Amino acid sequence: MSTKNLIFIILLLFVPISWVAHFMEWGSLTIFLMAGAAIVPLAAWMGTATEELAVVVGPTLGGLLNATFGNATELIVALIALKAGLIDVVKASLTGSIISNLLLVMGFAMLLGGIRYKEQVFSSTIARLNASAMNLAVIAILIPTAVVATSAGIEEATIQKLSSAVAVVLIVVYGLTLLFSMKTHAYLCDVGEAENESEEGESEQPNSLLWGGVLLACTLAVAVESELLVDSLEEATSYLGLTALFTGVIIVPIIGNAAEHATAVTVAMKNKMDLSVSVAMGSSLQIALFVAPVLVLAGWFFGQPMDLNFNPFELVAVAVAVLLANSVSSDGRSDWLEGALLLATYMVLGFSFFYHP
Repeated sequence: MSTKNLIFIILLLFVPISWVAHFMEWGSLTIFLMAGAAIVPLAAWMGTATEELAVVVGPTLGGLLNATFGNATELIVALIALKAGLIDVVKASLTGSIISNLLLVMGFAMLLGGIRYKEQVFSSTIARLNASAMNLAVIAILIPTAVVATSAGIEEATIQKLSSAVAVVLIVVYGLTLLFSMKTHAYLCDVGEAENESEEGESEQPNSLLWGGVLLACTLAVAVESELLVDSLEEATSYLGLTALFTGVIIVPIIGNAAEHATAVTVAMKNKMDLSVSVAMGSSLQIALFVAPVLVLAGWFFGQPMDLNFNPFELVAVAVAVLLANSVSSDGRSDWLEGALLLATYMVLGFSFFYHP
């Protein structure tokens, strides 16, 4: 058993502990910390179950399954926070997920992989395609904010209609990216898939009923833990002296993305940068093109004014992350210094969000 899996198994103990903390009323801070720790292994097992089921259903449906459940944890946490009316935290978690995947995850992957291997290579074609899609995502969340900033007295209902229209366009684009990567240009992804298969090795066909049950159980458990996390979030972060902006941008994404972070870094240290970059940039794309639009449309259903009018500083941070990630990945090679630059940028942004009023 790998060290990573052993850590996740140990962290599963926080699931019952968090429930005990809730029923015994141990305090918001304790519940928040226990629920956050519990979500990490549950997200990891959801990812494992999704990958195992993808093997059973074949490459096309498997790719769709991975694309749908790839950021299920973040989506569940965000939906529960949205239902609770924590819209600022939801928006911050979206931008935070994009930033952490592009800077923190890819930075650690390039740094640790680059320390072990002098230079690593990956598909520059896929990197450029992902960069183009991320540029569209930045423009899509920039436009509604720009409309609000340049229009005096614009009504909230108007912004919601604009955001919903943009959300539909983004979901369509997300569907087109899936069609491109899984059907019309699937051969471009062959390297990453082959590496993933070689890592797993030849094994017997996974038990679909078992892994389907694991996926369902983990999804339900994540929903419960997310309720505990969201219910205790405001009081706990206030006790720690953290703002809603910092909590949403830094804390929540790290909790939800911890399993993906571990995967990207692990495969990078095995000199499989194609797969590592695919995990980091693919997750950011899914947040921008699928999770964010779904949350906007869910806002209508919940009666919450969720839109794409973000804090201007959040947009600056996302634009910086996308610009630097695109610059670093465009040549299809990486080294430890590029990883250090990404991590340094993430630290600068982290300090900025911490001191942002």
